[in-house]
Amino acid sequence: MRKTNTTINPALSRVISETGHTDLIVVTDAGLPIPPDAERIDLAYRPGAPAFLDVLDTVLAELVVEGATVSAEVAEISPHVLEALRERLPGIEIELVPHVEFKTRTRAARAFVRSGEFTPYANVILHAGVAY
Repeated sequence: MRKTNTTINPALSRVISETGHTDLIVVTDAGLPIPPDAERIDLAYRPGAPAFLDVLDTVLAELVVEGATVSAEVAEISPHVLEALRERLPGIEIELVPHVEFKTRTRAARAFVRSGEFTPYANVILHAGVAY
């Protein structure tokens, strides 16, 4: 059992530990398409749970992030999600791209961490940084 109050999911802990500088980790809602050959850490267990922000907070507690990408549509459809991302990533550039491009960019991700979130466009590509 881990001593810290961070990630206890073994697959999520492993992926975060193995992530290197510039690797991409996607934290997703329940509906984002995940390529069949991509690593999927599916934490969803019912509609809405776990929440996107709960999963994101868990990942951010351990992962150094130097950038983020989200669908531009989030600003209009789910602005509270974009606001929450800005609060959680102060000083980090959040790039907004059309959703079609966002889905294309996810193909380069090291892993997808799927929440049970049912809020439209509650997805983010996290660009891993370094701790030094």
